[in-house]
Amino acid sequence: MITIKTPEEIEIMAQAGKILAGALFEVENLVKPGITTLELDKSAENFILQHGAVPAFKGYDNFSHSLCASVNDVIVHGKPSNYILKEGDIIGLDLGAFYKAYYSDMAVTVAVGNIPYEAKRLINVAKKSLRLAIKKIRPGNTIGDIGNTVQRFVEDQGFGVIRDLCGHGIGKELHEDPKIPNFGKRNKGEALKEGMVICIEPMISMGNYNLKKAKDGYGYATKDGSLTAHFEHTIAVTSHGSRILTEL
Repeated sequence: MITIKTPEEIEIMAQAGKILAGALFEVENLVKPGITTLELDKSAENFILQHGAVPAFKGYDNFSHSLCASVNDVIVHGKPSNYILKEGDIIGLDLGAFYKAYYSDMAVTVAVGNIPYEAKRLINVAKKSLRLAIKKIRPGNTIGDIGNTVQRFVEDQGFGVIRDLCGHGIGKELHEDPKIPNFGKRNKGEALKEGMVICIEPMISMGNYNLKKAKDGYGYATKDGSLTAHFEHTIAVTSHGSRILTEL
């Protein structure tokens, strides 16, 4: 069931989103060769706790950390570890916060030092596809309009759109209806309504979109080992269009 949030609920979620955006901004600035993903996790958790929120992922579905740190071919849910980031890696940072009974969710993908041109392009295409999708958020448009926008742009750039994972609604639960695929047809699927809050999260690969379990037993990686990129915002549907809740 899709829940419609009141303006007051959306304001709380915006507060949660601001905390989350601050945490990810801090973590992103720590990314460099020589740091471990476990150190990034500790920084994210400390920031969230210091700002009066609770890490949303820790303990969720038996996940033992606060930050999902997904390196190279791992698209999502990578477990922080003693892995030391090296020059040329790319890392997806996915983080959630729970604040005053509401959730927020956000992800970015960043370069570790200097990375190849095509890896830079992969990250930029994923980031731009999220911006394009957000422009489709307004009452009357559909879930299919969002997915179609992501798919057409990403595939036109020569990259693959992950099929087995998707965005979602969010509120008092971390994952609510509706599901938000990154592919689809225009004018299909659930219509957007004022007061809906959704997470749009393009997940793309440099090669094929088929996935397998990652080596850590929790994350998902591309079967062909190709690089991946992932961006996400929590967004409210307003009478005028979209309101990004996960930004500083």
